[in-house]
Amino acid sequence: MSTPPKKRIEGGRVTPKGGPSGSRYSAPISPDSKTSPTWVAALMFGLLLLGIVIIFFNYVGWMPGGMKNVYLMLGLGCILGGIVTATQLH
Repeated sequence: MSTPPKKRIEGGRVTPKGGPSGSRYSAPISPDSKTSPTWVAALMFGLLLLGIVIIFFNYVGWMPGGMKNVYLMLGLGCILGGIVTATQLH
């Protein structure tokens, strides 16, 4: 059994040749622009420490109203905020 001959498709380049849209080079970023402000590191460590303290105080029973899941979720939310902030640190 033979295969049918392939059909030739007419047409050409879809995108324009060369020019700014065809260029893939981007200049390297200078090391000075990669540094984060000091407050980003302070916020990260502050949120992580606050989350740990809230969870510890909830575990010991020193939070107002006793041990509640709301305090646990608040502590975990602070820790998650610290982790998300850590991804923005350069």
